[in-house]
Amino acid sequence: MEMKSKFSQSSGFQFDAAAERKLRRKIDFFIVPIVSLLYLFCFIDRSNIGNARLAGFEEDLGLKGNDYNLVLSVFYISYAVFEIPTTLLCKIIGPGWFIPLTTLLFGIATVATGFAKTRAQIIGLRFLLGIFEAGMMPGIAYYLSRWYRHAELSFRLGMYMVMAPLAGAVGGLFASGILSLDHVGSLTEWRMIFGVEGIITIGLALITLATLTNSPESAFWLSVEEKKLAIDRVKSERIAQDAVIDKINWAKLKNGMLNPVTISTAFIFLLDNIVVLGISFFLPTIIRSIYPEYGRVHQQLLTVPPYVVAAFFVLFVPWLASHYDTRQIFLFLSCPLVIIGYAILIKSKDDSVRYGAIFLTASSAFIPGALSNAQVSANTVSDTSRSIAIGTNVMFGYFGGLIATWTYLPWDGPMYPIGNGLNLAVASGVAVISLGGLVWMKYDNKRRDRKSPAEREEELSGLTHDQISDLDFKHPDFRWKP
Repeated sequence: MEMKSKFSQSSGFQFDAAAERKLRRKIDFFIVPIVSLLYLFCFIDRSNIGNARLAGFEEDLGLKGNDYNLVLSVFYISYAVFEIPTTLLCKIIGPGWFIPLTTLLFGIATVATGFAKTRAQIIGLRFLLGIFEAGMMPGIAYYLSRWYRHAELSFRLGMYMVMAPLAGAVGGLFASGILSLDHVGSLTEWRMIFGVEGIITIGLALITLATLTNSPESAFWLSVEEKKLAIDRVKSERIAQDAVIDKINWAKLKNGMLNPVTISTAFIFLLDNIVVLGISFFLPTIIRSIYPEYGRVHQQLLTVPPYVVAAFFVLFVPWLASHYDTRQIFLFLSCPLVIIGYAILIKSKDDSVRYGAIFLTASSAFIPGALSNAQVSANTVSDTSRSIAIGTNVMFGYFGGLIATWTYLPWDGPMYPIGNGLNLAVASGVAVISLGGLVWMKYDNKRRDRKSPAEREEELSGLTHDQISDLDFKHPDFRWKP
């Protein structure tokens, strides 16, 4: 966001607006494109199994009945279990090392998937993929929170989260192109999809190992003055904190996890991910049920346009959220089109209408991914509480992913009333929780505002400097940021 005055001021800090704009442009150039590209292939490597399904994946591995859903589920079991440990590992070793290394590992797992011969092997590889990808989404969100102010973060999170729907579009195009080949080395058919996309991921990981920096202090592309400005900008928004990057302790971990906004937002993300990952894994299946007479390449290509529409909204809505420095109302506004889309999929039997309904659901379903991480980041104070809050949010989200793997079952097709009905219900749940959270935050801020300076001082009396630093959202000067 552009600052109109010459100077911006926050919590006793005063910054030159022109210098801030120049710094933001540098960060946008050196950080956001790198992590966005890595996340693109993270999501492609996760969701390309849907494209492989159209290319003989199940038949080749002897999968029957609900085996495909089981293969999807094991990914989310390991993903959810390792979510918080890998997020903390990201903080401990530093994002500049963690993000490229975990990318390298899930790239290797993706290539190995192309060589799987049995049901047991594919289940084992998907379990490993879940471990290696677990820290990626929260790790990038946490990493960006080291560089950007709260008001700036929503749009930057949107700039990398847009890669989730783009992965669907790019993955569909990749799959169509790859499947037009006879073979890639010893790999044929669906195996080529995993092999080629995994090799690209490995290459990107090796490049970013040499280019990604942990924090402003170690950024070779910033001057000494720019490093100080980058640190002070973030520090200015953190109440009672002496440093941007702090040491881990239990009080901050607990306050990050049990923060009311963390919990409510995480539950929103859980429900939303049932929709998002249902789309990611089953859109090719849904397209096949709508247009069974089309060839597999044509079916793959029909998965692309809904993702392009989704990508536009994943950038546009977080931009609005950053411009107005508010996120909760946009979480609510992401729901109506999803609800309408699934209502149409439940009721209509017209092929063109049902395909059009997919555009409605995809247009808004991906939005909470960016906004939810921005919201928990904006409503936590210390670096430790922020990292655990983002990890908690994403962990809840991928429990939603686990549910999503069982929403479209073979015997429910071709109309899938259970899967579409569940997605309609959870979108309605997101609307209720997000609106309720907005009302509660405004109410609690007014309650805090009614306290006199003497009352606020009394709450801090008898506490040491470290204890005050650990209070996070319990600090009397803290206010929720809807």
